[in-house]
Amino acid sequence: MKLLALETSTEACSAALYLEGKMISRFRHAPRLQTDLLLPMVEELLAESGMTLADMDALAYSRGPGAFTGVRIAAAAVQAMAFARDLPVLAVSSLQTLAQGAYRQHGAHRVLAVFDARMNEVYIGAYAWRDGLMQPLGNEHLCAPTALPAELLCEPAAFFAAGNGVAVHEAALRAQCTLSGVAPDFFPAAEDVVPLALALHAQGGACAPELALPVYLRDEVWKKLPGR
Repeated sequence: MKLLALETSTEACSAALYLEGKMISRFRHAPRLQTDLLLPMVEELLAESGMTLADMDALAYSRGPGAFTGVRIAAAAVQAMAFARDLPVLAVSSLQTLAQGAYRQHGAHRVLAVFDARMNEVYIGAYAWRDGLMQPLGNEHLCAPTALPAELLCEPAAFFAAGNGVAVHEAALRAQCTLSGVAPDFFPAAEDVVPLALALHAQGGACAPELALPVYLRDEVWKKLPGR
C-alpha cells in the first residue's frame, strides 16, 4: 500500500510517506508555521520517492483533538488533495498517534496522552499496547487536569504520560494516578499516524474526502471563533 500521512495537531508539523513497507518522513517543531511547512514537506517526500499524489492508494491525517488551527490545517490539506485525486481518507486520533509514538520512541506499553487545551483544561486519552498498536482504554476527554475522568482513575497499572499537557500539569496528573515516566516535550508525528491508518484501512474505515473533518472536543469554543 502507498499512503501519505499528515500531522499538525500541536506545535509540530510532520508528513510521512509509506510505500509498501518502507517509510520516509519529515518532522519539525515549529509553532505557528505548519501552514508554511506542510505542503513543502509533502513535495519533498514525493520528489524523494519519485512518486506523485496520483500514485497514492489513500491519504491519512491526525484528526485531533489538539490546537484549533493545527487540526484544521491537516484536515484541509488532506481534503484538497483527496478531492483532486479522488482518494479515500483515513482519519486517526491525534492522542492515539502520540501514544503510538511513545511506544516507538520510549517503549511505553501504557500511555496517558495529554495535550494542553488552554483554559486550564487538557485533552486526554489512555492507551495500551495490544496486537501491535496502541489501543484506546476508553474515550478521549476534555477535562480539568485536576478532575480526570473516573475511567482513567480506575486503571490499576501505571501510565507513561506524554504530551505538552504534561509539561504544564504534571503535578496534577501525579496527584491522581501513578506515572511510570513522563515525556513532556513529546509531540505526535505523521510516521505514527501510518500504522494506525493502515489498521483502519484494513478494517474498512476509509472515508470520502468531504468527511475528512477535524475533531475538536471543545465544540462550544469552536462555534465562537471568528467566521463561524
